[in-house]
Amino acid sequence: MMTETTTTGAQLAVLDRKGLIRESYRIDGIEPGQCRSIFLDWALSLPDGMDSRAAIAALLELVGTAQPDHPMTAVLREGLEADAKPRRRGGWRSRTR
Repeated sequence: MMTETTTTGAQLAVLDRKGLIRESYRIDGIEPGQCRSIFLDWALSLPDGMDSRAAIAALLELVGTAQPDHPMTAVLREGLEADAKPRRRGGWRSRTR
């Protein structure tokens, strides 16, 4: 029989294959800049086709709610907000023809 902890652990293993996010919550005195570096490494290691926005939201639900004041929780929230903002294309594509 699977318990809630086992299910959570399995979900976390899929979302955080290297364990980067999970370990960041275990580091005492971690700084926001360090969390951003860890987040970037995590984001670059996402499997092809995985929706990063959904993965961030799931991570926040799985580990962020237990530690709402942790710097990694703030970085994950910023990741959700940054992804929601529309992006302007620069260069020749933004100019009228």
